[in-house]
Amino acid sequence: MSALPQQSDNAPLLLRRDEGGVAYLTLNRPGQFNSLSRAMLEALIAEIDAIAKDASVRAVVLAGEGKAFCAGHDLKEMRGNHTLQFQQDLFRLCGKFMVKLTELPQPVIARVHGIATAAGCQLVSMCDLAVAADVARFAVSGINVGLFCATPSVGLSRNMGRKEAFEMLVTGDFIDAAEAQRRGLVNRVVPVEELDAEIAKLAAAICAKSPLAIRMGKQMFYRQLEMGMEAAYQMAAETMACNMMSEDAAEGIDAFIAKRKPEWRGR
Repeated sequence: MSALPQQSDNAPLLLRRDEGGVAYLTLNRPGQFNSLSRAMLEALIAEIDAIAKDASVRAVVLAGEGKAFCAGHDLKEMRGNHTLQFQQDLFRLCGKFMVKLTELPQPVIARVHGIATAAGCQLVSMCDLAVAADVARFAVSGINVGLFCATPSVGLSRNMGRKEAFEMLVTGDFIDAAEAQRRGLVNRVVPVEELDAEIAKLAAAICAKSPLAIRMGKQMFYRQLEMGMEAAYQMAAETMACNMMSEDAAEGIDAFIAKRKPEWRGR
């Protein structure tokens, strides 16, 4: 168990529990709907950096304590530090964390049990996978207080169609979990009482695969998205060739031919 930053009431901002190769990270500001304060972002970055170096972790589940998944940035903190420098530092820090999620070798699954608004919706969009309860709702609602959700628009526009993303950004309207799935923001929607079982099933499917192949594949997946098609195919071909030369690929193919379960070595 990691030593995580404390709140003023001595409760940790972020909870971590490891089980079966999965690191469960839980935002722990339920009274503030798990808003992303500067301290929370720093805690998340520190924990993600630690997980990146931990070969025993095969997948990450990101959750929220209390009624909400995450209600975005801490508006009280932002108003209480009303300088351009603070705002620039805060949003750069947030962007740094969001990018780290895609750079992390292990896949990250968002466990969305309640509302995910503004930067909380951004957080869902930047996780590799997302499973939502049927009661969850999503919005980028900064526009309602005169603030266009510019940073959330980066992740949102990379998950759904442009017009669907822009409509959310300029109206601040909520969408339900079924609509979020239709638009590509979440992978699966289940009744709230089945949420943990569904996430466990998804995490187990990832943990059963070669950690090397997952690591190489995730890195390639995000890089090729920003490339032209020819360059993307060149990088993908090189990734597959290197993956094919790995011990895990040899073991996986031999196991398939022999009709036995592979024993991954991560090499």
